[in-house]
Amino acid sequence: MAKKCLACVAVFVLFQAAVIMVLALTVLKIKSPKIRFNAIAVESFTSNNGNNAGPTPSINMRLLTQLTIRNTNFGHFKYDNATLAILYNGVQLGEAVIPRGRVKARKTLKFNVAFDLNSDRLNGNNNNLGNDINSGVLRLSSQARVNGKVHLIKIIKKNKSGNMNCDWNVNLATRMVENLNCK
Repeated sequence: MAKKCLACVAVFVLFQAAVIMVLALTVLKIKSPKIRFNAIAVESFTSNNGNNAGPTPSINMRLLTQLTIRNTNFGHFKYDNATLAILYNGVQLGEAVIPRGRVKARKTLKFNVAFDLNSDRLNGNNNNLGNDINSGVLRLSSQARVNGKVHLIKIIKKNKSGNMNCDWNVNLATRMVENLNCK
């Protein structure tokens, strides 16, 4: 009788260990959130190609974007303020603040962000800007990093960060964003 009881206890302990192992390898595996542009629209745009209207090429543009933060974890993701930068040839033309917030477990948070881009920040590094304006296609990129914590079962808290690097083209004739590619 004692051997039978001991065998039952051993089987129960092995079963519990298997269940805990499965949970640890699937549900409790914490992943980084995914940050992406959902849509980008050009609200207003003015340019000077540097030939007739002025001595140096310049652009002024207002972009309206929808940004998404997707949390694939089984716990909520709480993040701090972050900065999203728009770049032209590696030089920042504009930035916006992503306000701190919380994304529920296995949900996607969507919000709108507006950018005012100005080429005044190029400071003489705009040799290609006039050529790009004349070609009708402006190549832009963006960078963002959102740092925060994933909270699982109110016990486990793990620091995670989501990164976004996107490249796209703005067709100046149609004012449409083309070839949006995010990594």
